[in-house]
Amino acid sequence: MSLLPTLSELVARARADLRVGLPVVLGEGAQGLIALAAETLTPARLSALRSLPGQPHVALTARRAETLRARAYDGDLARVILPPDVDAAWVRALADPALDLDAPMKGPLATAREGAVGLHRLALLLAKSAQLLPAMVTLETDDPAGVAATLMATCLTPEAAASDLALHHPLSPVAQARLPMEAAEQGRLHIFRPDNGGIEHYAIEIGRPDRDKPVLARLHSACFTGDVLGSLKCDCGPQLHAALGAMGQAGAGVLLYLNQEGRGIGLANKMRAYSLQDQGFDTVEANHRLGFEDDERDFRIGADLLRKMGFRAVRLMTNNPRKTAMMEAEGVAVTERVPLITGTNRHNAHYLSVKRDKSGHML
Repeated sequence: MSLLPTLSELVARARADLRVGLPVVLGEGAQGLIALAAETLTPARLSALRSLPGQPHVALTARRAETLRARAYDGDLARVILPPDVDAAWVRALADPALDLDAPMKGPLATAREGAVGLHRLALLLAKSAQLLPAMVTLETDDPAGVAATLMATCLTPEAAASDLALHHPLSPVAQARLPMEAAEQGRLHIFRPDNGGIEHYAIEIGRPDRDKPVLARLHSACFTGDVLGSLKCDCGPQLHAALGAMGQAGAGVLLYLNQEGRGIGLANKMRAYSLQDQGFDTVEANHRLGFEDDERDFRIGADLLRKMGFRAVRLMTNNPRKTAMMEAEGVAVTERVPLITGTNRHNAHYLSVKRDKSGHML
């Protein structure tokens, strides 16, 4: 029936469920997993989970497990055995590094080393896609469909859900309008929305770029703190305005404003990372302590937007070779890399050196 939700719509529903503290069920046949986000876990739901048969675990990425000195027997993740006497606050402290100093782990933490972990891995990917801390309270079940029906929970089949999470969902134009700006009076703002109901992304078109020639372009990841508040901790705001200014001076260009705050981890997690930086960790180290990789962004979005707008070649304004490589891999020719160097201050000097030394930016 066409009124039934598609797989992508079920995954979107599962993200929303996790964000409000509801469980989701992963699996099919006789292999399943009940999963709740550690970040939104309530005492009542932890108690209800414990009333079910089986041993609950807290699934963590290997990055977070390393910080907690928990053995990651499963390679890229660890399954911490949930002690019977701990509460929801303990689980939250296990997941959130902002609490490491306030609630240090008493450990040592016991981790599971046998059994299949594919569903746990999928649960962590789902948490990341919801921009939650990658830590999930899990309980295995041999009747995922029945449990999901009893709990009125969203149920995802593993292979299809994993495929959907890895997929780049096509973006469709929603609206566009003329937008005079300080950088250029001949401006136009385009809004695009992915078909899975995810977050929207924007394209700012300056002038009337020739679609048959390489366009001066920039992929700019949203940075509320830098772009809006003028934060001195990064170079995002100055880069945004310098790129728009260069396009205005050239008379044509396109800036893709991608809503991938904090290198794809979201504003809340970015603020957690900032708190860790105040403790002395650099950008990459802070992301790892949160359980994330150095960079969780998907630059395929930028290539998709350019193609949707009719561009096939760019003069790319970037210091990040990864963006250039991604464009080429996605079939968008990069005829020139245009450096985008802005000033340094005492607040962002270390940040910029980490971008250069650990992320390979050409500064």
